[in-house]
Amino acid sequence: MKVGIVMGSISDKDIVEKSVKILQKFGVDIELRVISAHRTPFEAAEYAKTAEERGIEVIIAAAGKAAHLAGVIAGITPLPVIGLPIKSSTMDGLDSLLSVVQMPKGVPVATVAINGAENAGLLAVQILSVKYPELREKFKKYKLEMAEEVRDMDRKVKEI
Repeated sequence: MKVGIVMGSISDKDIVEKSVKILQKFGVDIELRVISAHRTPFEAAEYAKTAEERGIEVIIAAAGKAAHLAGVIAGITPLPVIGLPIKSSTMDGLDSLLSVVQMPKGVPVATVAINGAENAGLLAVQILSVKYPELREKFKKYKLEMAEEVRDMDRKVKEI
């Protein structure tokens, strides 16, 4: 079980770390890289071409502004790609979201919310759980834990 996480800039690291923590919680191996679709396009192409042979099964691509990283990678690899749009100083990340979600026919990119790194990690776990049933069981347990957290909040608010 291995997920590749690629970010367009080191400035995306604080957001991307939330995906890393989720994947680590589920025991998924991670390959973490900084590769720019625009500034290092040949490295981006090489990364996408060789990801499968390195054992990667899902790729999370995080980028802001023009945010073409997920699309470039999805255009090359047969692996599932999850786009993680990063909020930039321009347009509150809407530019990033639209760059990631507006993919042409034949080049799908699953897209999560702006800065939605936790969901990117969880979606990667769900995709992997098709092949690894133990992940599905861990995910079911995770959902039960989330539900219990909400019940705890409900109990606390009733005490006010």
